[in-house]
Amino acid sequence: MTPLVLSAAGLVTALGRGQAATLAALRARRDGLRRCDFAGLGHGFIGRVADVEAHALPPDLAGFDCRNNRLADMALHSDGFAAAVAEAVTRHGADRIAVVVGTSTSGVLSCEEAYLQRDRRTGRLPDALDYHRTHDLQSLAWFVRAALGLAGPALTVSTACASSARAMLDAAHLIASGIADAAVVGGADSLCRLTLAGFAALELVSPEPCRPCDAGRQGISVGEAAGFCLLERGSTGIALLGVGASSDGYHMSSPRPDGAGSALAMRRALDSAGLEPRDIDAINLHGTGTRANDAAEDAAVAAVFGDAVPASSTKGFTGHTMGSCGIVEAVIGRLCLEHGLLPGCLRVERVDPGFRAQVATRNEDRTLRRLVSNSFGFGGTNVSLILGRL
Repeated sequence: MTPLVLSAAGLVTALGRGQAATLAALRARRDGLRRCDFAGLGHGFIGRVADVEAHALPPDLAGFDCRNNRLADMALHSDGFAAAVAEAVTRHGADRIAVVVGTSTSGVLSCEEAYLQRDRRTGRLPDALDYHRTHDLQSLAWFVRAALGLAGPALTVSTACASSARAMLDAAHLIASGIADAAVVGGADSLCRLTLAGFAALELVSPEPCRPCDAGRQGISVGEAAGFCLLERGSTGIALLGVGASSDGYHMSSPRPDGAGSALAMRRALDSAGLEPRDIDAINLHGTGTRANDAAEDAAVAAVFGDAVPASSTKGFTGHTMGSCGIVEAVIGRLCLEHGLLPGCLRVERVDPGFRAQVATRNEDRTLRRLVSNSFGFGGTNVSLILGRL
């Protein structure tokens, strides 16, 4: 594929608002996890973004108000991202910039709250609920386009935890096909009862802060986040060099144990970028902290890279941010490439002895030219991104 520069980015996670806060937390090996205190639930630890409740959307966008769109708005207005998009409009035109975003649950919290306020006799939901601009999956794309004053194509991808990584692939297709000259790509997923209670019911939530790749790992820590980047053609900067995707079709919620589909996504990403495994300097693992997912991903990484490339997961810092983890970790990857940082997994007391990949458990300052970032979702959706310097 033709490389596409990530010419601007905005990010908000439990580590803080903006890329500087994220980089500082990674360097200090400081996580953003806390005991679950959301909606009266007590499922393990969560990565909760500060001040979402106090954040107000502009009056002309008030109809979009929900936790998910508030998170998105916080990210759009961090790191000078909205201003960078405004400059891009002068170069390309508002109708030539696409919006492609990913989410797994969108504003489902709005409907949860509306259900709690329903008329107990008739079941009628409150008139104030604006389903289409809050809960609807397309709400996020409509909101981002309106907030940035864009007029190009807008679509939402919902492929579970691979959503915002898959959005990168679809955005690249829109640019390659000539439908758009640039794209705002990203995603948002926010805390809600459905996600927290659902993962707890699947017995996938760790009672302690998650420990990806550790021999004693017990599951995930659910997080929330939003992030965006501006993709456009360019000759210098950190760029999306290749994308690969596959679909296992193995099980609705369990990964294929041998990691064959995940390995295929990584190989397709390498082919897309015209690279070989030896050209990669680091791997950002999907690394959720569950026993089955981490083991399957290790098998996939070992099949493609052996033990030659250091690999780690940042979910111990942010929590598993669901449909937004692809963009969150792409922006983190951009930071790592810019600043020469390989962040090791947090809280690993002993790497799983069955793992064959080279798991990094300490931070290392080193020159990075190219890295792979993996995002895998329920239903067997696998996406691998390759980011690198031009």
